[in-house]
Amino acid sequence: MNDGALRDARRHVAVVVIGAGHAGLAMSYWLSRRGVDHIVLERGEVAHTWKTERWDSLRLLTPNWQSRLPGSSHEEQDPDGFRTMPETVAFLEAYARQVAPPLYTRTRVDAVRPASRGYEVDTDQGSWACDAVVLATGACNRPAIPAVAAALPAGIESVSPLQYRNPDALPEGGVLVVGASASGVQLAEELQAAGRQVTLCVGEHVRVPRTYRGRDIQWWMDATGLMDQRYEELDDLERARNVASLQLAGNPDRRPVDINALSAQGVRVAGRLVGVSQGKLQFSGSLRNVCELADLKLVRLLKSIDEWATARGMNGALPAAERPSPTHVEASPPLILDLARSGIQSVLWATGFRPDYRWLQVPVLDAKGRILHDGGVVRAPGLYVLGLPFLRRRKSTLIDGAGGDAEELSAHLLTHLASAARAVQGA
Repeated sequence: MNDGALRDARRHVAVVVIGAGHAGLAMSYWLSRRGVDHIVLERGEVAHTWKTERWDSLRLLTPNWQSRLPGSSHEEQDPDGFRTMPETVAFLEAYARQVAPPLYTRTRVDAVRPASRGYEVDTDQGSWACDAVVLATGACNRPAIPAVAAALPAGIESVSPLQYRNPDALPEGGVLVVGASASGVQLAEELQAAGRQVTLCVGEHVRVPRTYRGRDIQWWMDATGLMDQRYEELDDLERARNVASLQLAGNPDRRPVDINALSAQGVRVAGRLVGVSQGKLQFSGSLRNVCELADLKLVRLLKSIDEWATARGMNGALPAAERPSPTHVEASPPLILDLARSGIQSVLWATGFRPDYRWLQVPVLDAKGRILHDGGVVRAPGLYVLGLPFLRRRKSTLIDGAGGDAEELSAHLLTHLASAARAVQGA
């Protein structure tokens, strides 16, 4: 590994990979296997985001066995457990030592721009000319905080999951958690357990059990092939790429964190936050509908699992099929909540994330700043992206999904490099 050795340098390399998280490391593995000259640039250290932008108690919501990276020789001691953040960092650092990528750490990318041949990558340590660039910076660089946040009264603390570390870091008093996907339900549970009165704003969400018929839900989704479903197979890919993360947590006791479980712990549940006016929160009246829809989709998922198990003669070795209780929604969910009277002193925006491509000076972004691509092949020759939702498979954003996506994209990249070389020779 190199630390800032690029300063005042201007060199050429076939491929520049930006990001040394699991996706960037997986791509480096496949490029090395294919004999492609490349470097990996990282703004901090390996697993920088895992080290600096995660809350203290967070665990992976996928079991340890599902952290399969290409070429890894890691022997899992607790395959059914859920890694803490320090354990995840150690796992990725060990993988980096094994893969031994041509890595430049503490090297911030300032610009990627088209050049006469390929691209030019400017960093705070110098510039590189290259034939292709792989963007492996992930999908969670910036919190997607809605505009309504600007209407909060002065004195109300406003934070995102990237800033949050633990309950003690928030002001005393109640907490409004906006968003009921993975981050939202996990943080609501933690804050409520710490003695805070939590109000959870619930919009569209994906309800699943942590375990079903004696096995982890991720085992079922993996075994049935659901996680390997490909992007070409979908009728509505755009919607699939915007589906919320599962209501799951990597708690060692595998307890559920759905709306029913949180309500039983004392969390107050409201609909989607739609406005703030004169110190009062305004909620959508669609709470019952979105919960019923989530319940319906849950039943469909479990039914498909049952059918798969039956077709393979597994029923005799499994507990009987069960259905979770429908989500309980009070008769008249609140539509208005006075911040002062409710004692809410802080708002935690668990409303999702988005990539950050402010340094990308190539016209490949749509009006919302999203990169235009076909399964990771960006609409500019020699430009690729990894780690985005449903990039090539349903599991693309998981550690487990990086290897397959990187293998296929590296093959496409190799073809591009050969084509570019022929063009240069024929010029």
